[in-house]
Amino acid sequence: MMELSLLILAYFIGSIPTGYLVGRSAGLDIREHGSGSTGAANVWRTIGKDKGIFVFGIDLIKGTTTILLIQSISELKTTSSPLFFNSFEANIQPQNEWFVVGAALLVILGHSYSCWIDFKGGKSVATGLGILLAFNWIVGLGAFSFWLATVVMWRTTSIGSILAAIASSSLMLCTHSPVAYKLMVCVGSLLIIYRHRSNFDRLWQGTELKINFFESDRHENISTD
Repeated sequence: MMELSLLILAYFIGSIPTGYLVGRSAGLDIREHGSGSTGAANVWRTIGKDKGIFVFGIDLIKGTTTILLIQSISELKTTSSPLFFNSFEANIQPQNEWFVVGAALLVILGHSYSCWIDFKGGKSVATGLGILLAFNWIVGLGAFSFWLATVVMWRTTSIGSILAAIASSSLMLCTHSPVAYKLMVCVGSLLIIYRHRSNFDRLWQGTELKINFFESDRHENISTD
């Protein structure tokens, strides 16, 4: 079925291990450095600022483009002549919000548990932001602004990511977005917080590494994300 194919595609797009590939291009396995995460922050600290920003951008695009693709196909199937879809299964139904949410969840799971690198990955902050922008760009920009302000203030990406996840859920619940989208943002936020569980101990112990926006610093052997 076309729906199953789209869900599989969503997972595989999410599972593209951007941080791992960037690390390999620099001659190292990012999973063996820092926190072991393939996320942008670990890449930033381990390899450099420019590589971290690149990974953040690509991971964000993975989330946004996948959801926009699914939404576009849904709209096309709803507005086009049925003859356009004669080549597909006859029993295919138009994708609704819940199907889009299923694809979004698979993108996040693909990013966090990539089949290409032994089901390891990042913490889904950038990819989650990309999905949020596709769901509601105003909420997405609000969450990103909150994350950026928090990171600039405390220079700790984990604090920014956790608080931004909470903020995104709160903001989304105040919108007129579909209930399915609201639920997905809440579930996604909980997953992001769960993926940061190892950061809580370091924050409590005061050992969480701070990020520097103005220096291309590299701090290996320190657990970060």
